[in-house]
Amino acid sequence: MWYNKVVSDIGNLPDFIIHYEHELTEAKRECRIGGYVEGNIKELPGITEHRFNQLQEIEAVLNYMNIRLRKIRRSHFQKYLEGYARALTSRDAEKYVDGEDEVIDFETIINEVALLRNKWLGIMKGLESKQWMSGHIVRLRTAGMEDIQV
Repeated sequence: MWYNKVVSDIGNLPDFIIHYEHELTEAKRECRIGGYVEGNIKELPGITEHRFNQLQEIEAVLNYMNIRLRKIRRSHFQKYLEGYARALTSRDAEKYVDGEDEVIDFETIINEVALLRNKWLGIMKGLESKQWMSGHIVRLRTAGMEDIQV
């Protein structure tokens, strides 16, 4: 859903980031273990699938942003190689492109989306840890340690 909105209008990117930051706070609560263990285990596959799909959408937007950056860099690179007053090597042109305001601004935006993606990778690690710990609690109960509490 958000991927198509961002691709059709890059102006939707701030709303995308705000939405997933809000979702992130909810997802952090889902990583906690507490209460009825069997209920936690029962809900975990659905939660994991939902949060993984959200991570994939963030990854898709990040990939789209990197594609746009390559296009921006190419246009500036071409400008320096073809329209500059003196002949530049590819390396020189690349250095000039790296200093362009448009390139720097876009790289900053990409960095913000990458940070969001990394936070979501942390959620996935938390859900994996929750699954592992819940499974071990069930094993302890199966072994006769019924009074195990979380």
